[in-house]
Amino acid sequence: MSLKRIAAGAGISLLCASLAVGQSSQGPAPSHPARDREAARMNERITQLSHEVDELKTLVHQLQEQLATQPAMAARTAPAASPPIPAVSPPVPAASPPVPAASPPIPAVSPPTPVAPAAGVAGPAPSAAANVPPAPAPAGAAPPASAGVIADLVHGFTVNALLDGYYEYNTNDPIGRVNYLRAFDVSSNSFSLSQADLIVESAPDPANGKREGVRIDLQYGQATSTLQGSPVNELRPEVYRDIFQAYGTYVFPLGGGLTVDFGKWASSLGIEGNYNKDQLNYSRSFWFDYLPFYHMGVRAKYQINDQVAVNLWITNGTDQTEAFNNYKDQLLGLVITPTPAVSWTVNFYNGQEHPDVVYLQSPGPGQTGLPNEQGTYILPIANPPTGKLDILDSYVSWQATKVLTLAAEADYVRERLYTYSPFQSVTGGALYGAYQLTPKIALAARAEYLADVGGLYTGVTQYLKEGTFTLDYRLAGDFLMRGEFRRDQSNRHYFLSDTLGILESSQQTVGLGLVWWFGQKQGVW
Repeated sequence: MSLKRIAAGAGISLLCASLAVGQSSQGPAPSHPARDREAARMNERITQLSHEVDELKTLVHQLQEQLATQPAMAARTAPAASPPIPAVSPPVPAASPPVPAASPPIPAVSPPTPVAPAAGVAGPAPSAAANVPPAPAPAGAAPPASAGVIADLVHGFTVNALLDGYYEYNTNDPIGRVNYLRAFDVSSNSFSLSQADLIVESAPDPANGKREGVRIDLQYGQATSTLQGSPVNELRPEVYRDIFQAYGTYVFPLGGGLTVDFGKWASSLGIEGNYNKDQLNYSRSFWFDYLPFYHMGVRAKYQINDQVAVNLWITNGTDQTEAFNNYKDQLLGLVITPTPAVSWTVNFYNGQEHPDVVYLQSPGPGQTGLPNEQGTYILPIANPPTGKLDILDSYVSWQATKVLTLAAEADYVRERLYTYSPFQSVTGGALYGAYQLTPKIALAARAEYLADVGGLYTGVTQYLKEGTFTLDYRLAGDFLMRGEFRRDQSNRHYFLSDTLGILESSQQTVGLGLVWWFGQKQGVW
């Protein structure tokens, strides 16, 4: 029954009562006390009905306004609105006797306020969302993931990117614009893209119950060619060329925490790292260029206490994603942090870096029955060399003050071809200093020495020195500009000149590096 019909019924009742009174007062009927009392009761009842009809009209008007703004709710609640007022709809019959019929019809309407709760929308009701029950989920539908589950999935997850480019000029004006003995700034007089990196990581957080983690670093640019090398150290470098790091982590609840990684990771032999934003200088040292860049295998770190941690690695080799011999290299290392301002790392690495096979794209004459791995033929080497490699590496950093950083590195490397061959060795080290002049400007310097006895690093015996001076200007929080001067010196003529076949004993470079990065990962990448 519509609200308009309810109001109309109440109006008709009032009209009928009014007509009955009018008819009873017509004609010259003589005054009678009983009739006068009856007329007074009728007038009182008519007044009461008039007030009730006015209240109903007001209520109907309010309901219509709310239903107009909440059509979906009105459709749901309309059937519930009719039951409270059924007594109003049958109008008072016009037939005589009028008075008894007018008296009983609307006892349920007075007072009219009980109508409001019936539909839940009359008066200043709550919002529609609070009154509309949620729709039932479809049969077979999975319950929605809670906020807590989603938070667990993304806890510790970061996406980070870095772009590193440079322009550098070599005063030797070398043939082919090639800078010798440089890891990343390999080009002269050329706008160069050193590396573009994407790092995706979900780090473990044992304190909050998350013991597993994973990290993937993708790298593109000149640095990729340096790090991945060639078939000399990678049997199939093209397979892994763009994957700088990829490893999974689990932290076992043992003592202070046993962290185990499996996969490919950047080597921590040597103090310098891959990402320029975390280094003191723009160019990398001779030692960074010579020591291993990465390893593939299993590594574990055990935190004995706040001051001492132990590292143990078992790997395929140095700069080997796939093993090219049956020997598994090992590293044993200590990280000592006597104070928060001082960190000292000592590593001993033992390996065997001579391949016992050669990979071929197609077999040559007489090479039949060769093993085949994913379309690549494997040729065994007769009497392969098995001489060992030993690396003793140590470096320390000291945050002397809030603005002064000092660091030093010392290394000794020896290797021989066969077990009966004499050792070749590389020894030396580097000193570092950095001073933060202002929040945006910093100065850094590096001095380095490397003795390549036997040519393990450069192919010839020589003694190398270099000095580097770097000026940093941080244009923004994630944008670093680095100007740098560097001089490399040898005791023999080794560096390229502008004339083919003529070598120089030194080279000087002046360059500008630009580094952008963004992401949620904090600290050193």
